[in-house]
Amino acid sequence: MDGKFGGELRWVIVIFFLLPASFFYDIYYYTRSWLIFKLSSAPQQHDKKVKAVQKQVREWCKGDQNVHMCTARPGWQTISFREGAYKKTFHKVAINMVDILEIDTDKKTVRCEPMVTMGQLTHTLVELGWTIPVLPEMDDLTVGGLVMGTGIESSSHKIGLFQHMCVSFELVVADGSVVTCSKTENPDLFYSVPWSYGTLGFLTAVEIDIVPAKRFVRVEYKPCHSLDNLVQTFTEETNKIDGNQFVEGLMYSLNSGVVMTCNMATSAEPGKLNPIGKWYKPWFFKHVQTFLEKDLQGVEYIPLRDYYHRHTRSIFWEIQDIIPFGNNVIFRYLLGWLVPPKVSLLKLTQGQTVKELYEKNHFIQDMLVPLSTMRDALEVFEKEVKIYPIWLCPFKLPPNPGMLHPPNDAETLFVDIGTYGVPKVNNFEPVATTRRIEEFVRKVKGFQMMYADSYMTREEYRQMFDHTLYDQVRKSLNCEKAFPEVYDKVSRKARI
Repeated sequence: MDGKFGGELRWVIVIFFLLPASFFYDIYYYTRSWLIFKLSSAPQQHDKKVKAVQKQVREWCKGDQNVHMCTARPGWQTISFREGAYKKTFHKVAINMVDILEIDTDKKTVRCEPMVTMGQLTHTLVELGWTIPVLPEMDDLTVGGLVMGTGIESSSHKIGLFQHMCVSFELVVADGSVVTCSKTENPDLFYSVPWSYGTLGFLTAVEIDIVPAKRFVRVEYKPCHSLDNLVQTFTEETNKIDGNQFVEGLMYSLNSGVVMTCNMATSAEPGKLNPIGKWYKPWFFKHVQTFLEKDLQGVEYIPLRDYYHRHTRSIFWEIQDIIPFGNNVIFRYLLGWLVPPKVSLLKLTQGQTVKELYEKNHFIQDMLVPLSTMRDALEVFEKEVKIYPIWLCPFKLPPNPGMLHPPNDAETLFVDIGTYGVPKVNNFEPVATTRRIEEFVRKVKGFQMMYADSYMTREEYRQMFDHTLYDQVRKSLNCEKAFPEVYDKVSRKARI
């Protein structure tokens, strides 16, 4: 009874407090961003903000340097489920960098501050006829988080990860100086920044490639009714050289799923336009499931921005555990325009009991494994957690130096297996289960996205990620006293 009452109380708080608060926050945030961009004041303000960061770092340098530095951004504001325990003890540096600085259509780049969100970018760029090659789908994901951590999208099999479309980074390093790096300028630092989680310096600006945008995305749905059929279809569509700008898969059981192949289009066929971003539309993963249930291949056209953020409203499928009736047609028409609640506000209002329930009964992971091992990996997830839907997103990994590169340093196709939800197995145990999956991923030379819980030891973490260049750069920039190692920020024991 207590659990039932607690669950009901939770969704009451979400509906009557968090949804309106999230809505009004978005209005404020996007209005402010639009005004700053239109007034062209962001570049001038940026220089002042960088100097403010430098001043704070130099003040730390004058002290006894007995604690590491980190950003002052509260842990609850990040989209990751956990908060860093280090935030309680580290020296905090305020970084208020939330603006798009410049769009250069000649160079075909956009320059952003690190807290610019994906929603903010699409609002600005798509209106002007541009987009970025890899645009992770959640509105509130930030440029800085996607650079320092990782970012992936259904175009990644053509482009790579978010880091692979970045042209340059600007950082304030341990001595308070500003350093710009690119493939030709300070290349060691440039290749070490991705996956470094703020342990090499404070990111203050990122320059990113942009490409022309079209109005729509043509989506072709291909239902699959066996594991072999799904793996074969997904692999073949990923490997196609021509076409298939976007490839994505959703699995609804080990032996059923839908593979989606998509391309931008300037116009839509009559009767096939589906503006899935409208508040009254079914959640995207539920919509995709209808093609599987009807065993129906289909084609439809989705407005570009709606396609990019197709998983935002339902937070992939996590919202069904927060608002169980959220996909009901009556709820969608009456209150769908308020969805989704901000993940940050959900974290802020979680009590200790809810956090413990999530820890014991929830599994949120993205594991990146070579595409050739996809079948084995899916069977491991079926055995260990049996959570569906599963998100499948292919990406290519070039042999660049840094913490993440493919086996044998040859460009390799990988797949991101995203598993989010409540395990349906009887023997789920958060630590033991995750460690078994981590062991499998290391064995096949894959990687774990580090936004979620990791139970690897330091030695196992270094086995998964190549620290050679990273260690050299940390030493050259005198980072030892200024910043912890990545492991000390992302391991489970470093989080609360």
